Amino acid sequence: MAITQGERWSNWSGSVQCTPNQVITPSTIDELARLVGLYGRSGRHMRVVGAGHSFTPLVQTDDILISLERLQGLESIDREAETVTVLGGTQLKALGDLLFQQGLAQENLGDIDVQSIAGAISTGTHGTGIQFGTLSTQVVGLTLVTAGGDILECSPDQNPDIFKAAQVSLGTLGVIAKVKLHVVQARRMQYQGQRQSLATCLDNLEQYRQDKAHFEFYWFPYTEWVQTKCINETTAPVSKGNIWSTFNKIVLENGVYWLISEACRLIPKFCQSACHISARSIANVSEINYSHRLFTTPRLVRFQEMEYNIPVEHMQAVVHEIQACIKREQFAVHFPIECRFVQADDIWLSPAYQRTSAYIAVHMYKGMPYRAYFSAIEEIFKRYQGRPHWGKLHMRTAAELAELYPRWHDFQRIRATLDPQGIFLNSYLRVLFDVEMPALESSIREEIV
Repeated sequence: MAITQGERWSNWSGSVQCTPNQVITPSTIDELARLVGLYGRSGRHMRVVGAGHSFTPLVQTDDILISLERLQGLESIDREAETVTVLGGTQLKALGDLLFQQGLAQENLGDIDVQSIAGAISTGTHGTGIQFGTLSTQVVGLTLVTAGGDILECSPDQNPDIFKAAQVSLGTLGVIAKVKLHVVQARRMQYQGQRQSLATCLDNLEQYRQDKAHFEFYWFPYTEWVQTKCINETTAPVSKGNIWSTFNKIVLENGVYWLISEACRLIPKFCQSACHISARSIANVSEINYSHRLFTTPRLVRFQEMEYNIPVEHMQAVVHEIQACIKREQFAVHFPIECRFVQADDIWLSPAYQRTSAYIAVHMYKGMPYRAYFSAIEEIFKRYQGRPHWGKLHMRTAAELAELYPRWHDFQRIRATLDPQGIFLNSYLRVLFDVEMPALESSIREEIV
């Protein structure tokens, strides 16, 4: 265990910064539980950090920051039940490698693998595929360290209501110390990417999302072009693609794109030309590899992001409205619009709760103004019952969110029961959940500061 004086902390995108009073890095779950109980009883406030890949101020704190970087690894495997138990701080990339060594894999992943498993499920992280849910749907059990320092086992059979709340909880119910995941046999997949017109893509969208196991597309603003990506299972041997595909993934999508992005930051009028340059550079690529190596791609160019979940039937209409909005407002944006698909689930705070979903994400290069652009696009999402991704920037209020989530008040009840003093809440979460700050907290804040 390590307890250090807090230093300036920033998330990946630089959108959130804070200076915690202390950083706690427990080495065992027992240490974690003891510390949480100790700090909780003394009225301190705690947030948990994984990879810092959320764009919202979920981790921001001036008190105790708990790092799970020493709680990593694969604890057990149950091949008959097709489950594994993994420590909460385990990075997704490391987990993919550990599972592969055992001939196993997660059934789906997002396009970034630097997050911890606890952080990824807490914010509703997802990949793409109309027959696949978010990463949280892979969870079949959780070990939760509560505000009192108790270790609570949750599953569909043990504490089922808490389990449904904890599958996507924003870290407000306690610390997720262990996760039991449903896994599948490691399998080879074929990735195919190509350039296509936006009109053709949208006209064939239903067929693509049904016929392709994992389908997504990226539309480049101010152009008629998209990059389509699909991944399907195959029995063919591993083939990592040609030199051009590797060059495209590493050099064009990161190194050259960083140079283009810097040019856009310095000369915003260059954005429209940058979109055309990027669209023309889309290569037809094909690669066969194991799933955990294909789902994710390197993301070295930093940005700000807003992502919304909408009912899948509104995908074409929303894309057309975004297209018209960008053209009308002439936003200085060169990042593509990312479009993915997710199966409905029954998790209380999951944006995919009870609806087959499309996810649409907009990005802005770090250092470029994004608020006016995001706000305008968010207004479109609102008209289509949009629910924000919890780890991405948004401006929704507690009252609006309560109308979007049928189990919103049930989640609030569970949260208040497990953490009545709100030790796992920060200022951002108090506003998000409309929880008043107790009078006691003000005096504690003064003592800490």
